[in-house]
Amino acid sequence: QVQLVESGGGLVQPGGSLRLSCAASGFTFRRYAMSWYRQAPGKERELVARISMIDGTTNYVDSVKGRFTISRDDAKNTVYLQMNSLKPEDTAVYLCKAWGGPARGDYWGQGTQVTVSS
Repeated sequence: QVQLVESGGGLVQPGGSLRLSCAASGFTFRRYAMSWYRQAPGKERELVARISMIDGTTNYVDSVKGRFTISRDDAKNTVYLQMNSLKPEDTAVYLCKAWGGPARGDYWGQGTQVTVSS
């Protein structure tokens, strides 16, 4: 049974940091590229960061470059998003996505809320 379970969201002050985790199970994690998306109320879902399978190549949306870091630990079947220098506009539900495998399918987590506010 495929599962992606995000954790680590919460309320943080502007300029603060959070680390999100996405724990995967039910598929061969190392054979999937992993991504973090976010969706704020009234806005479309946005790709924030992704990390490739095997070689670990990373990509980021321009608005988070230099502030966010995506990483993966294949031994733990977990992908992380370290978020530093958080801004109010980072407020959103953050979702974990896996893509790959024999069918080149994708799976989504349930999301975790990140709120950046004074």
